[in-house]
Amino acid sequence: MKKGKIVKGIAGFYYVYVAGSGIYECKAKGLFRKQGIKPFVGDNVQIDVISEAEKTGNVVEILPRKNALIRPAVANIDQALVIFAAASPEPNLNLLDRFLVMMEQQQVPAVICFNKTDLVTEEQAGRLQAAYEGSGYPVFFFSAERREGIERIRQQLSGRTSTVAGPSGVGKSTLINLLIPEAGMETGAVSEKIQRGKHTTRHSELLVLDQESFIFDTPGFSSLSVDYYNPALRGVKGGETLPVEERTLSFFFPEIARLEGDCRFTGCSHISEPDCAVKQAVAEGKISRSRYENYVQIYEELKAKKKY
Repeated sequence: MKKGKIVKGIAGFYYVYVAGSGIYECKAKGLFRKQGIKPFVGDNVQIDVISEAEKTGNVVEILPRKNALIRPAVANIDQALVIFAAASPEPNLNLLDRFLVMMEQQQVPAVICFNKTDLVTEEQAGRLQAAYEGSGYPVFFFSAERREGIERIRQQLSGRTSTVAGPSGVGKSTLINLLIPEAGMETGAVSEKIQRGKHTTRHSELLVLDQESFIFDTPGFSSLSVDYYNPALRGVKGGETLPVEERTLSFFFPEIARLEGDCRFTGCSHISEPDCAVKQAVAEGKISRSRYENYVQIYEELKAKKKY
């Protein structure tokens, strides 16, 4: 028996990375299918080795998950790099905030990364920094074109399992390609075993940076289906399971949630009520106005959705 991590699943086969041993091509036991359990890329598993020479085996146990996303179907994420371009295209901060709400809902810590900093001035980058510095999210700036800021991101990835998210054309794949060539022999072994790039249909794949650091290549994570509009989907805050709807939306904006008990009225929506600590913080520049305006827009959308 060996413990490993699923780095790719395709056509009923699961490719399991075992530190120090390499990649094993495995089938999942029929027990999982009977129980309605599907292994996810990122799952930590126990495998029963069939052939050490041919590196084949069976997945016999899926270890408890820290978290999981359904689309894309990946598990045990330590952080999400939410990547947007600082320019070309202009960053859509409303879309960025929707990504952040989704990460809060899934309890996946988010790190904001702005690419193409070679196309903006320090003043423009500073405005982006200021928009999020009060939210508690780490903000990184890098230029894939000039290969600047890459090492700082690599340090952020160290010892973690990370995924990338963001719209098309912002440099997600470019960043991964800059990180992976320097990842060492293990990454090459992964690519050779699972024949990366030879399949027409793209699948989520967990790339090995080193024995303790992984990054998801997740096609289909470039646009956001606003699943959190569905009240059946829930997030967890302070140990309490909450439906994601207009009355709880503030809990998924960290800088707003911190002021929740300071408003005059219990259950304040932070929109029309007087003596609202959140609106006061916006007026004083302690909360980003763009973040607040996006909160209001999503709130109104959720409210309207509930009526139907």
